Amino acid sequence: MIYRSKAPLRIGLAGGGTDVSPYSELYGGAILNATISLYARASIEPLSDGKIIFDCADRRETATYDAVYPLPLDGKLDILKGVINRVQKDFGNLPSPGFKLTTFVDAPAGSGLGTSSTLVVAVLGAFAEWMKLPLGEYDMAHLAYSIEREDLQQAGGKQDQYAATFGGVNFMEFYKGDKVIVNPLRIKEINLHELENNLVLFYTSTSRLSSTIISEQQKNVTDKNDDSIEAMHHLKEQAVMMKEALLRGTIDKIGEILNYGFEYKKKMAKGITNPQLDEIYDAARKAGASGGKISGAGGGGFMIFYCPKNTRFAVVDALSGFGGDVKRYTFTNHGIQTWSI
Repeated sequence: MIYRSKAPLRIGLAGGGTDVSPYSELYGGAILNATISLYARASIEPLSDGKIIFDCADRRETATYDAVYPLPLDGKLDILKGVINRVQKDFGNLPSPGFKLTTFVDAPAGSGLGTSSTLVVAVLGAFAEWMKLPLGEYDMAHLAYSIEREDLQQAGGKQDQYAATFGGVNFMEFYKGDKVIVNPLRIKEINLHELENNLVLFYTSTSRLSSTIISEQQKNVTDKNDDSIEAMHHLKEQAVMMKEALLRGTIDKIGEILNYGFEYKKKMAKGITNPQLDEIYDAARKAGASGGKISGAGGGGFMIFYCPKNTRFAVVDALSGFGGDVKRYTFTNHGIQTWSI
């Protein structure tokens, strides 16, 4: 048997960064995001030779270990090993000590679409399928978060794990005590089509280490940096504004709301933008985009631009001069899906 899973990546539309501790514990955070038709995929093939084989097909990276737990966290494929160690610790011995784990992610690491967290969810999903684990959506998302933030000590927020698990367009609230509330939004199909048509997803052909930016953001809250905290308050407000625009169908306000958030996002921490990203943003605005943002923590990766009416074609043409890539996508209503063959 082969046990498979796929979990969708996400576009963060508003509120980015307010899901990160300690801000979410002190003030409460709010995020609006939507999953798209780019995925993290995982497959498990049981083996009888007592070996664990990793095959990261998108990165062309492989490694083999003896099935002795816990697997060493040595800086190589630690995300995958962290999931396996936690599953073995929490749920007991695996059905077969040896197995081959094959993974593939449709976007590069550090690109701002939640790739690392979505991969964790996908791998967890494959193990849940194999071991018949009774994990609900909140359970799986929280376990994925715990593996990354507690076991692996990686800086970051909470939205990606919940987006990958639940899927769809969600308004998410984050509170102290790891309390998360996921509110699925019932958006009229015509409005979702218009948003999909007008929202250009552009890969800048650069990646960044999000944990560096996030760590500074966390420090700014701990040190009571008023400008940074005030910016996060505005981004939380932006999430509410975005929710209202989507539910009311005032889709062309989204560009303005994105631009509002972009201006405040830059005040959260250093490195969120840079001269190259600013040049790309300005070129898109001059070509007709009414607003946009850097996806994820910032510093590189994907950018999104809202292009009202038929301006997307002029915007795409303007972006072509920066050597990046416009990525086609559709919104998806499904979170993680698992199956076996």
